[in-house]
Amino acid sequence: MLKAGDRAPRFEAKATDGRTLTPELLAGKPYILYFFPKSFTPGCTIETKHFRDAYPELRKLGVEVIGVSADGHETQCDFAQSTGATFPMVGDSSGQLIESFDVKWPIFKRAMRVTYLVDGQGVVRGVYHHELDMKKHLTDVQAALEKLASAQRAV
Repeated sequence: MLKAGDRAPRFEAKATDGRTLTPELLAGKPYILYFFPKSFTPGCTIETKHFRDAYPELRKLGVEVIGVSADGHETQCDFAQSTGATFPMVGDSSGQLIESFDVKWPIFKRAMRVTYLVDGQGVVRGVYHHELDMKKHLTDVQAALEKLASAQRAV
C-alpha cells in the first residue's frame, strides 16, 4: 500500500463517463481514488452511494472522485448507473491500476477497500483502509480536506 508523501503512480484508465483518465488529465486538481472489492455487493454499494451523495460538495472544493474495482468496464458502467454515481468509475479487470497502487489482496484478484487522497501535484496526502466500515472512507477524506484547506488558509 502506498503511504502519505508517496507519488501516485502513473495510470491510464477508461472511465464510465467515456474519458480516459490519466494523471495529466487530473493535473492541478486533487482527487480521491477509492478502491473497492466488487461491484453490486452490499458494502461496495453503500460506499459508492456515500461518495455519490458527497460528490457535489467535493466538486465545489475542486476534488474529483474516482471509484475502482477489478470488475470489467461494462459491469462498472452498470454499477455506476444502478447507484446513480455521477463521478467516473473504472473497471480494472486487468488489475494494472490495482497493482500499481498496491491494493491487491495477496490471494484474490480483487482490490482491498482502500481510499487515496491525491493532491494536485500527484502526491498522496491520505491513505484510508477500512474493510468493514464503508462510511469511514468518506469521513476520513472530508476531515483531511478540511485540514488541508485550513493549512492553506493559514499560509
